[in-house]
Parts: sequence; C-alpha cells; structure tokens
Amino acid sequence: MAVREILNDIYWVGAVDWGIRDFHGYSTYKGTTYNAFLVMDDKITLFDTVKKNKASDLLHHIRSLIDPRQIDYIVVNHVEMDHSGALPKVIKLVKPEKIFCSQMGKKAIEEHFHPKDWPLEAVKNGQTISLGKRTVQFIETRMLHWPDSMFSYIPEDALLISSDAFGEHLATSERFDDEVDFTVMMEQNAKYFANILMLYSPLIQKLLKNVTEMGIPIKMIAPDHGLIKRKYVGEMIKAYSDWSSCKAQKKAVVIYDSMWHSTEMMAKAVADGIMQEGVSVKLLDLEVNHRSDIMTEVLGAKAVAMGSPTLNNGLLPRMAGCLMYMRGLRPCGKIGAAFGSYGWSGEAVKLLNQAMEEMKFNIIDEGIRVKYVPTHNDLKKCVDLGKRLAQAVKAELGE
Repeated sequence: MAVREILNDIYWVGAVDWGIRDFHGYSTYKGTTYNAFLVMDDKITLFDTVKKNKASDLLHHIRSLIDPRQIDYIVVNHVEMDHSGALPKVIKLVKPEKIFCSQMGKKAIEEHFHPKDWPLEAVKNGQTISLGKRTVQFIETRMLHWPDSMFSYIPEDALLISSDAFGEHLATSERFDDEVDFTVMMEQNAKYFANILMLYSPLIQKLLKNVTEMGIPIKMIAPDHGLIKRKYVGEMIKAYSDWSSCKAQKKAVVIYDSMWHSTEMMAKAVADGIMQEGVSVKLLDLEVNHRSDIMTEVLGAKAVAMGSPTLNNGLLPRMAGCLMYMRGLRPCGKIGAAFGSYGWSGEAVKLLNQAMEEMKFNIIDEGIRVKYVPTHNDLKKCVDLGKRLAQAVKAELGE
C-alpha cells in the first residue's frame, strides 16, 4: 500500500494484512491493518512498528520517504506482537537514539526480546518530550488492553495516537474514516470493542473521564488498527462511552445450539415472544455464527437468552466454548434466561443459569426444560418466556 500523509509531515507507514482471518480466536474476515506513523521533525520519530511478517512493508514505506537510519526516536505504545514483532529488525537497522515506552512496556520488552543494548527509556503518565516543532505527551492506559499500553498525544496537531483503542480490524486501501462506508466501519469497531476491550469497560470509563478533565482537544485519532478518524472523532468517543457504560438498545439475542432440532424449536419460540412485545431480536445458531460475531451482537443487546440440550450431563461443546469466551469478556448489565431440551438427565439449563449468574446477569426465570421434543404447550411456555424477557428489557429501559 502507498504511504499516506495524514497531517503535515506526519505519515502512515504501516502495513495492510488482507489475508488474516483469525486473531487469537476472533474472526477477522475483513482483514486488518497494522498502523505505524512517522513524524518528520528535528527528531524524526516512528510511532509503533508492525507484525513481524510485515516488517518489509514497513521498511519499504519508510524508505520511500527517508533512509530508515535517519530515524532518531521510536515510540512503542504497545508491546503486543502485532505492533512490536518487527521491532528487533527495525532497531537493528535504525539504531535509534532513544526508544520510548511505558514503565510496564520497558519490562515487557526486556522480558520478551531480551535486548542487550537497546536505548529504552520508560516514560511516566503525563510526561512530555520535544521533537522540535512538536511535542509528545504520553498518557498511560494500563490494561487497555495490556499492562504496557499507552497513548501518544501531539498537542500541536491535536492528534491522539491511540494504540489499540478506537480501531477496528478492517483491511482497506483507504486510510481515513470519511473514505469508507460509516456503517461498515462502526460495525467492525463495535466488534473490536466487544471482543478485545469489553472486559476493561470500567477502566475505559475512568480513562474517558480523565481525558475529559485534562481538557485536551482531539481533532484526529490514529489507532494501531483500521482507519484514522478525522471526521467521526466525536462519534467514536461517544460510542466508547456508551459501550463501556453498558448502554444497551431495545434488543435481545437468542443464542442456541441444537442436536435434533428440539432446542432450535424452543429458541424460535422464545424469539417469537420477544418480537410480539416489540423488541428487536437476533436468533444466533452456534453452528453457523462465530463466537466473536455473537459477542458483537451481545454488546448492544439488553437481554440474552441461551439454549442448549444436555450432552453427557453438560452442555453441547459449541455452547460450552461460547460461554467460556463470553465469561472472559464479562458483558455487563444484561438480562438473562435459559432453556433447553434433554433426554434423561437435563443439566444444561442449570449450567446456563450458573454461567449467567457468574456474569451477574439479571436472570428473570429458572428456565425451561423440555424432555425430548417440545409439545405445543411447551412452545407456548417458550413464547411466554420471550415475552417476559422483552417486558423486562422495556422496563429496564424505562418504557
């Protein structure tokens, strides 16, 4: 991809990964980018690198502007390998004067790469450095989403280089938010938040409050994945505020897996009940929906109904895996209900309720268990469960 000047003397020099389809369990069927930014100043500074196998792309882009050996500083906002994998190769070539990182970042770099002579300099929250005409202020964002994470803010341009925040896994030839379909970008941004950052929602709330209190203007956000935000900065910040504060829509999701269609019949009946009460619903079959797409739907939903038959005194494997994944992300402020069919033991509904209790869902019912195939009366009970779930959604949203 071509180098792109994003502001005067500030260039995108990263790499586009068109072919990646899995990001440690998160489906990335639209690919991704590994963004890196080169600031041309008295001290030429590279912000972040790229994944190891994309190092040649990064260096090719830098060479189209300058000899990489002219770079004075490297800033490592995040040590995860998709942003630092190319670091050893870049450092060997560049031989930078200084490498800036957070204090936890320094520790992570030392433990991961075991460098002997890298000029690492750990910075503190709020510390600033001069590049010449520009300054850089470092904002610690510990556990968003690694202990080492930080932002770099350039006040002269009101530019926030935001590491893994405000980005999305989306491979494009375009570099800016106003050059692509807004809905597509926001869908992928929601997916990124749901699968990477949801767990850290309380910390995001705190960070947004701190940034507001700092009073720093932000005219552009340059994340480490996806598109640079220059038109929709306010919309992005508001979305993060809504998502991290558990703000939900008048929406429910029904997540299920089925062996011989009995639980599927129950799931459809629950969804029918939800629709009859005027609440939007998504019916999500685990056989055909990836867990990361399911979590994207869960992010904006107020209610989650989960259904599984019993297998070997437990849950079906896909449901068990989905629950493990969901528990790790800790969706907040949800209303829950469980249902499922069984042949002779019937533990699935109990296990689903236990999982929702652990996630602090507001469970409205002990759940519905049906032996073998649901009768018409059984399905009526499922419809009623869906209605009560929808009524609870409307009540909690003040309708």
